[in-house]
Amino acid sequence: MAIQWFPGHMHTTRKAMEARLKSGIDVVIEMLDARLPGASANPLLASLTAGKPALKLLNKQDLADPARTALWLAYYNALPATQAIGLDASEAAPAARLIQACRALAPLRGGMVKPLRVLICGIPNVGKSTLINTLVKRKAAKTGDEAGITKTEQVIALASDVTLYDTPGMLWPRITVPESGYALAASGAIGRNAYDEHEVALALLERLQRACAEAVTARYRLDDSAAVAAMHADVLLERIAHQRGYVQAGGGLFLQKAAEAVLNDFRSGALGRITLETPEEHRQWTAAGDVQEAQRLAKKSRRTAPTHDRSSI
Repeated sequence: MAIQWFPGHMHTTRKAMEARLKSGIDVVIEMLDARLPGASANPLLASLTAGKPALKLLNKQDLADPARTALWLAYYNALPATQAIGLDASEAAPAARLIQACRALAPLRGGMVKPLRVLICGIPNVGKSTLINTLVKRKAAKTGDEAGITKTEQVIALASDVTLYDTPGMLWPRITVPESGYALAASGAIGRNAYDEHEVALALLERLQRACAEAVTARYRLDDSAAVAAMHADVLLERIAHQRGYVQAGGGLFLQKAAEAVLNDFRSGALGRITLETPEEHRQWTAAGDVQEAQRLAKKSRRTAPTHDRSSI
């Protein structure tokens, strides 16, 4: 199943972001989900920002694997004109650290003559609105567990010479890496009507079986982590449904309820601190996705190519 979600307001967001960048932005903050730092990085943003200094915020790092977070911070910090830092829910006053990082990325800006102009963006439901409210110490942005709540730009004064432009959460028109699509859906970044929860839960379980079978075993009170790692995801979901008591009167299982439980447990952190990808895994998946997309476009081009009437030759 190919997961795609690019509703109409995201087209509007894209145009508004292009206009804002042309009007003058010094630093672009991209908020990423620390549990899926590659999948939550918007490839559309790279083309829109055209090499502007970038601050990558790995949000929700308290829900992510610390060792893998360190790998991702090192990966992003090695990129040119880029700084990466981690954030989590326990940080009550992140404004000073963000402003300091932005000033370091744009040292020639600042003061009332050349105020620092910062754009913040990210995928839906990555925690950007919660951060904005923390920065301004009031409820300036709507928050919730549903993707796509914020739909208009906000302008916020972070300091007397620092203006922050907050944009709605935005994905990209076509997700070409299947693993990224499943990770985004599992995290809640994609609208619920755009994917099948049962299928996404199976994909998530397959990833968890490889990365942290012990956490799955402990959470659902299963017997043996080695057996959990080896069984098919369909069988594992059935075991979870049985252990949770999601059993119908005739003995059948409520697999939909089990799927919802798995997704909610991942999103809430009940399964533990989990990161779904390493930089190397994401690089491999992206390379494979690029090949598949090139093949798709070539096939589409052949289908739409004009045909010649050989009888007229």
